[in-house]
Amino acid sequence: MDTLTHALSGALLARATEPERPRADQLPRRTRMWIGFIAAAFPDSDFVTRFIDPLTYLTTHRGITHSVIMLPLWSFLLALLFMLLVRKKYSWRAFVGVVALGIGIHIAGDVITAFGTMIFAPFSDWRAQFPTTFIIDPYFTTIIVSGLIASSLWSSTRRPAVIGLAVLVGYVGFQAVLHQRATAIGEAYAVKHHLDAGQVQAIPQPFSPFNWMIVLPQKDAYYLAYVSLWRSEIPEFPPAGANWLYQVNASYFPVADAIWNRVPRFGASNEVNLAEQVWYSEALAPFRRFAEFPALYRVDHKKDGLCVWFNDLRFALAGRTMPFRYGACRNGTDTVWRIHRLFSDDNGLEILDAIPH
Repeated sequence: MDTLTHALSGALLARATEPERPRADQLPRRTRMWIGFIAAAFPDSDFVTRFIDPLTYLTTHRGITHSVIMLPLWSFLLALLFMLLVRKKYSWRAFVGVVALGIGIHIAGDVITAFGTMIFAPFSDWRAQFPTTFIIDPYFTTIIVSGLIASSLWSSTRRPAVIGLAVLVGYVGFQAVLHQRATAIGEAYAVKHHLDAGQVQAIPQPFSPFNWMIVLPQKDAYYLAYVSLWRSEIPEFPPAGANWLYQVNASYFPVADAIWNRVPRFGASNEVNLAEQVWYSEALAPFRRFAEFPALYRVDHKKDGLCVWFNDLRFALAGRTMPFRYGACRNGTDTVWRIHRLFSDDNGLEILDAIPH
């Protein structure tokens, strides 16, 4: 979830849990909501790892700042900081509950996306996810903003904020139903075509809660389909030069007309041995821990060496260059694989970036 939406959800939760008659030692409404706003944004402070290198950020984002294990410590430390900022006008105890709620709703908001959240860090790097919601969901954000506006208009009661949160939970519950429906579609396709249906996954997509990418992981390949649970007609093919938003929106087909694509894990038959060797090399261990649906992107044969690149199909969108593209390279005289990142600059030129690992 984007940081602003997280922060707004913290403000809404702070308002919804405000005591009807705050005591003198409790936070006034405006302060309480600002604390909830800031606390709910706090877990994304791990963006500072970007300054180390992109892969460190990728593999540590949603780690210790998003951990339920660490939540009590962060709540206490932030409460102390806020107490000092207000020159001890309020005790740390007045802040700690609001801070904990803000951090908690941030963690919950990230668990429902497909990126994965290390809720047990630092003791485990397992990523919890129940992917019901796309990482930027305008409907989700609108519900929160509407709750805050209603709370401002009817300021004598916290009921609008409570209703806003209830609607938000209901919306996520509705998305969960759609997730189950999308998963069932994948399972039905797998059974019909004698594929392994044990790991079918449905990943939320942009623009609509009815848009899903369904993935059927198999031993040597993935079967992917982009479906709309709402559309009954095939969308028009994007015209030449259409922007990527148009291309993405037009890529979701009615269930009956879904196009299932087979994507090999390790490329064509003449690439499999090399790609598999590189994928399981020590160089790619950090990316291997993160990528959920890794697939070979391409093999670059150069005069002075070789590079083997991989995508994570979890983030594949039509008309958009896939993010998080990593690989390993070696030169002609070096047998050691070294990890690199492949990305495009503002002019669309591909850049190979060495990662210091």
